[in-house]
Amino acid sequence: MLSALLAVMIKEYRQTFRDKRMVAILTIAPLLQLLVLGFAVNLEVDHVPTIVADEDRTPESRAVTAALLSGDTFDDRGHVPSGPQAEAIVGRGEASIAIIIPHGFGEHQRRGERAALQALVDGSDSNRAIVSQNTVTAFTLGRAIAGAEQQLQQLAAAQGQAAHMPRVRVEPRVLYNQSLNTRIYFVPGVAALLLLVVTFVTSSGGLTREKETGTLEQVMVSPMRPEIFILGKTLPYGLIGLVDLGAVMVAGSWVFGVPIRGSVWLIFLAGSLYMLSTLGVGLLVSALARTQQQAFMGALFFIMPATLLSGFMTPVDNMPEWLKPLSGFTPVRHFVEIMRAVLLKNATLTELAPQFVALAGMGIVVYGASAYFLRRRIA
Repeated sequence: MLSALLAVMIKEYRQTFRDKRMVAILTIAPLLQLLVLGFAVNLEVDHVPTIVADEDRTPESRAVTAALLSGDTFDDRGHVPSGPQAEAIVGRGEASIAIIIPHGFGEHQRRGERAALQALVDGSDSNRAIVSQNTVTAFTLGRAIAGAEQQLQQLAAAQGQAAHMPRVRVEPRVLYNQSLNTRIYFVPGVAALLLLVVTFVTSSGGLTREKETGTLEQVMVSPMRPEIFILGKTLPYGLIGLVDLGAVMVAGSWVFGVPIRGSVWLIFLAGSLYMLSTLGVGLLVSALARTQQQAFMGALFFIMPATLLSGFMTPVDNMPEWLKPLSGFTPVRHFVEIMRAVLLKNATLTELAPQFVALAGMGIVVYGASAYFLRRRIA
């Protein structure tokens, strides 16, 4: 049995590495995709195109716009004389936010009255719109507090008293990702998606390739047991997947600064259980598909929902209540949680026991079911 297993594995390795396209998919493509997705996936909002309509044209209005545009959040894309013109520019997509300062803004400030300005935000990009809106709100609130303090000090000085204003000081402390770099959060999830694509596509296409070339019929009449054939077809891709996982972790740490605070062996254990599920689903697709094109379409139907339900882009807690239980049946979710917890928080096996149990359970069930269907077709 061992010699037969080794023979199938060697044959699979030779057939795989003779195909230059397959070699590129298994070795070069994961690293290139990691680099592209790692730089592309970024939720940090800065340099937002901003148009200003200063209808007041006073020193106070100019001071407000200069202070608002002095940071990295907003980029000055020009000034227009009226609010409707600024709104039209936002509507054409030439700016994402318009700051409109109405007539009388400076006079209201000099009198100590309420002075208002308007921010028109392009909501088609909801994330950028929320950050831009919150930034303008925080900016105006800060200036209002500073103005109130100044007026209180002037009033107290006129009365010959010391000014006292109660304050609440907030000192936030960020854990695990002090720089709040979104790439440190997303790159571990990218590694899970790349491992899914590599193992799932190769395992689903490998057996269908055997069907199309006719070599599967030769295996069916040979004395080799179906279990040995199935194991020999999947083990090579599992080992290649582990190599890709190590390469992706090294590249993520070196290029994007993702810390490796936890146990590397714990990650490889999780990767092995994770690939038990992905390879099993690939075998199940190959058992149902007759051609490589059908296997490829089946892979797309699985990869897209698994990615959306994994919590890779958005937290699972933000999903509707009826959808949250379905995310628990996707191995991608559990592996993403393990990767982030081990790499960023130095989590232990005891802390991640539910995720490991879920991966092991899904892997055994899926791989066992796919092997059963394949064994019936081969036998």
